[in-house]
Amino acid sequence: MSKYGVRAKVFGLFSEALSAWAVALVALVAGALLTAALAIAAQTFYKQQLRQRFELLASERYSRIAERFDDQEQRLDGLRRFFSYSTEITGREFDGYVKPLLHRTQAYSWAPRVTAAQREAFERQASGVLGQPYQIRDQDMQGVLQPATPRDHYYPVLYSQAASQPGQPYGLDMLGQALRQTTLQRAGAPGSMAVSAPLDMLNVEPAYARGLLMVAPVFAEGAGHAAPSGFVMALLSMRQLIAEGLPAAVDDNLSVRILDTSGSNGQEVLYDSQSPIAPIPMVSNHLLHLADHHYQLAIRPSQAFLQANRSSAAQGVVWLGGLLSLLLSALLYSLFSQRQRALKLVEQRTAELRVSEQSLRGTHNQLRSVLDAATQVAIIATSLKGVISTFNAGAERMLGYSASEVMGCLDLAELVQTDELSQRAHALSVRYGRDIAGGQALFAETVREAGGEPGEWTLVRKDGSQLFANMLVTAVLDEQGLWVGYLAICIDVTERRRVHEALAARDQLLEKLSAEVPGGIYQYCLYADGRSCFPYASQGLYEIYEVDLQLLREDATRVFERIHPDDLERVRRSVRYSAEHLSPWREEYRVILPRAGLRWVRGEATPEIGEDGCTLWHGYLTDVSDPKSVEEELRTLSITDVLTGIHNRRYFQERLKSELERAQRDGLELAVIMLDIDHFKRINDEFGHAVGDHVLRSLCQHIGQRLRRSDVFCRLGGEEFMVLCPGSDAEQARSLALELWQGVRGLSIAGVGRVTASFGVAGWRPGEGADSLLLRADAGVYAAKQAGRDRVEVELP
Repeated sequence: MSKYGVRAKVFGLFSEALSAWAVALVALVAGALLTAALAIAAQTFYKQQLRQRFELLASERYSRIAERFDDQEQRLDGLRRFFSYSTEITGREFDGYVKPLLHRTQAYSWAPRVTAAQREAFERQASGVLGQPYQIRDQDMQGVLQPATPRDHYYPVLYSQAASQPGQPYGLDMLGQALRQTTLQRAGAPGSMAVSAPLDMLNVEPAYARGLLMVAPVFAEGAGHAAPSGFVMALLSMRQLIAEGLPAAVDDNLSVRILDTSGSNGQEVLYDSQSPIAPIPMVSNHLLHLADHHYQLAIRPSQAFLQANRSSAAQGVVWLGGLLSLLLSALLYSLFSQRQRALKLVEQRTAELRVSEQSLRGTHNQLRSVLDAATQVAIIATSLKGVISTFNAGAERMLGYSASEVMGCLDLAELVQTDELSQRAHALSVRYGRDIAGGQALFAETVREAGGEPGEWTLVRKDGSQLFANMLVTAVLDEQGLWVGYLAICIDVTERRRVHEALAARDQLLEKLSAEVPGGIYQYCLYADGRSCFPYASQGLYEIYEVDLQLLREDATRVFERIHPDDLERVRRSVRYSAEHLSPWREEYRVILPRAGLRWVRGEATPEIGEDGCTLWHGYLTDVSDPKSVEEELRTLSITDVLTGIHNRRYFQERLKSELERAQRDGLELAVIMLDIDHFKRINDEFGHAVGDHVLRSLCQHIGQRLRRSDVFCRLGGEEFMVLCPGSDAEQARSLALELWQGVRGLSIAGVGRVTASFGVAGWRPGEGADSLLLRADAGVYAAKQAGRDRVEVELP
């Protein structure tokens, strides 16, 4: 029976039809497994996308909450400085300053320090100021306010401005309750700020009753720092602070919780958005900072987030994969059925060809044809003594001899360079401790191990020229397994060796050139599974990242560990974009190096698709720290007025544009104050420009000390100045302008005397542009000058 008949029988142990069915079943199972794998991969990719979207939303929500916390600290700090820089604050001035700050804040209060000896006089004075009976009081366990018990000193609430004015806790002593007293003690140092544990606020809507008390000490100038002259306070409701401006709980994509972990009763939930949490294991934890306290922020995806990001890709893969598997099974069943019928025909033909196969087996010409056909390979057979007995056409072409010239006349050793053969024979003699002739060295070097690799030898042609060849020598055995000769197969590698030498020279040249290029030249490879490496990196790349180049050739992770955390995600995103769109990559970013510290790096690269489907970039990196430093210095100079040290017109125009966009977007208030020094030309003419410059600097220093941190003070040119007041309306800006006007009138400059200024105030109107707002402020200055100068004029209706 032929070998084909045996294979068909083994393949179909039971029947021809059963084998076709088995192949179809295997294909169906394999298709099902592949479909399952693709469905799992699609589901995994969907989960990755879901996590990326969640992390993006969570990061934005955390940034918004942290910004609101910082805003509360800045507002309270501004109120503190308002009291610190003023000798006496009236209730009307307090209300005028605090009212714009009540956005997302329940209340602001002022509690001065009152000694026991001052108590009665203070209560009488406060009753007159507030227009109602005033008494320093404590809050008992039931929340009822009663006259305060005697103590060395008090911090009673004198002024208070809240979202709901009725029922303000005037006279409430902050030292009368342990929790408030502890908060004041933590904020006893100059410049400090403290926040209380969660407490129940007085006279606040029930939904916002649970909140925090944030306090900041106020120290009088020149009074030392033994004890604060009073405290400014802010009552914060987490629900009001966090939830304002966010979607409703059922529509919010995120579920947010803020926990206070420092309480004596364990964790307390300060805020819970009440959004239904999605059943997926995702959470983003952050640490929030408010005054001297930290809070735990936990953000989870909600049911709304899950509904908005549903995907049916896995189901589509299952249906499509199942259909394709069925079609493939049917196709394979048809093909194998036809194959089995063809095997029967092959068995019939095998019997007919058997006679022809027997007659061809003993034909000597078949071997000769095979040898002569190998024109690119030299096949040389020798006797045990090395005399050549077979010399094919490839050997004739390679060495220039005809078969008749060498067969029975030359040894194989005579075709090898004499000096090379002698050197190898000497090396083998030293190794084995006995003399080995040159011919023996040829065979001992190549036949020492069965199946060994071919050795490289220098062969000599008939014309005396030389060539490099890989020669594999094997033993020829007879029917009894005895050696009867050798068979040498030679392949000309002269050209390949020349190419290798040229490549080595090119690599050496590339290393020399790259050493002269500032920065580093590299190849960066990114595989589909996320792995990355640097197949080539010049020595300059070590100076950029201070990472061993050998490690980078295996794994590029160390490079991303050197990138500044604030720039890392941007760099990764730009690399992904370049890979997806095959667009040039250009980026500037910072790196933190063990020795050089913080440095700026600029890189450019061009991507292409590699042979194995990876993305391969060719580019360079260079250190741009010095140009970056110069650029930052130039930026600072470009927005600063050289004479006064405050911001210049360019900076004012940039800030005015951004604040107008913010006010339009968020519905906030905005106002400007323009002032012009009266008769400044007369000062220059009478006292000289040096004195005029001194007047400008003194005026700027005095006004800058009275402004809030959020206000922007700029010099437009000459003696014209502008104050940008974000968050303030026209009336509030007018109050600030009156305060600045009084301060300027009370300022006496040596050698000049009293200097006055004319002020113009304008509040922003929705839909109004920058030019119109500045025109109205300028009109106010003009009106003040027309009315006799040294006054404040507000905008016209």
